[in-house]
Amino acid sequence: MSQFRFARISLILAALGLNVAPAMLGLVAPAQAADTPAAPAAPADAVRPEIFKLIDPAVIKTLMAAKNYPEVQTRIDQAAAMPNLTGYESFALNRMRIAVASATNNAPMAKTALAAVIDSGRLPPTDAGDFIQALANYYYNDKDYANALIWFKRYGKETGDNNKMRPYIIRSYYFSNDFDNAKTELNTEVDGAIQAGKVPPIENLQLLANTGAKTKDMTTYLKAMEKLVQYYPNDDYWTDLLNRTQGKKTFNQALQVEALRLEFVAVKKMADEDYVNLAQLDMIAGFPTEAKKVMDAGYAAGVLGTGGHAGEHKKLRDQAARGAADDAKNIAGGEASASKSKDGVGLVNLGYAYVTMGNFDKGIDLMQKGIAKGNLKRPDDAVLRLGASQAMAGKKDDAIKTLETVKGGEGQVDLAVYWTYWVNRPVGGAATAPAAPAAK
Repeated sequence: MSQFRFARISLILAALGLNVAPAMLGLVAPAQAADTPAAPAAPADAVRPEIFKLIDPAVIKTLMAAKNYPEVQTRIDQAAAMPNLTGYESFALNRMRIAVASATNNAPMAKTALAAVIDSGRLPPTDAGDFIQALANYYYNDKDYANALIWFKRYGKETGDNNKMRPYIIRSYYFSNDFDNAKTELNTEVDGAIQAGKVPPIENLQLLANTGAKTKDMTTYLKAMEKLVQYYPNDDYWTDLLNRTQGKKTFNQALQVEALRLEFVAVKKMADEDYVNLAQLDMIAGFPTEAKKVMDAGYAAGVLGTGGHAGEHKKLRDQAARGAADDAKNIAGGEASASKSKDGVGLVNLGYAYVTMGNFDKGIDLMQKGIAKGNLKRPDDAVLRLGASQAMAGKKDDAIKTLETVKGGEGQVDLAVYWTYWVNRPVGGAATAPAAPAAK
């Protein structure tokens, strides 16, 4: 999962203009002569002359520019020690504390001062959100997610913008191990994006997958992995999704070969055992040409032909090569007998054999005829294989139409959906937005 953090606090605070003394300090109560009557109370937004002398904005600005932060801090402390500080004087001093804390990376002082400034009631509504965000940011970066949540949520209440901080609210739930709330919020975000015809952010999908894994909720985990494969496919996501799918209690192991075929076309490099398993299953099913392609690919990838099993790999590769050569010579002779058969099994298998040889049009035609003839032991498997063949042939529209008709509760529908993901895979690895659902 990629890192998801705010910008540095100092950059946020600098953008708020907090790196120098606030301009409001220019409001000062007028000096009084000793022999004049007592003047009216100072304006509410003013500081007394003796405090102003310590935190004169012009002086503070010069000291800050010179990075003489100890002197600035001393002046703030002396001013704070004055008796009977007004609300505005405390507000002004806390504004200055924020500036010093930002410059010196003093997080505890920054958090205390930010909270005091926010709760003073003296911030313009247009500025309050920025201060709240800065305080929430401190807690988040300190991994104090309980307090971060308080301030992220307060941001929404104060500003009316309940969306800006949602990514951080979700992550605060997740990192504080509140996986129930994290899961609820992430599902809302992911489903909402898809309903709006947008691509869910990859970090939301990664977090959803992690949440499912941590809570042993495989339904949630698989949902996230499916969307990662759909919008951000890579070898790891494909391999994990297909392995998890084969691990379902409802998955029929007769479909293992179909899952491995999809993995073979979807990833750049499979594990050595996957190349071997697919090739062996192909040989058993009577598809040596595909077995040869699989073994050749494993060798080309540097996965096969090395280590303690190198001899076994060579033996299987040689068997596949001999079988492929025999098929190339004899395949044409099988069409007549397959056509005469009472069921369509022969035509479906013969058609797929042509597909493995790259003769897609003839192979797909024979498969369609076999399915139409019927009397198949596993008709849903045959339709799935037809859709896969159309997908490998680049017949995108035909493949999608066929795959949408796949039925069966033993893994056929899952694999049909995944083949559709592969057919619609993002070009160049970039995620593309799903079509917005029709209005109901």
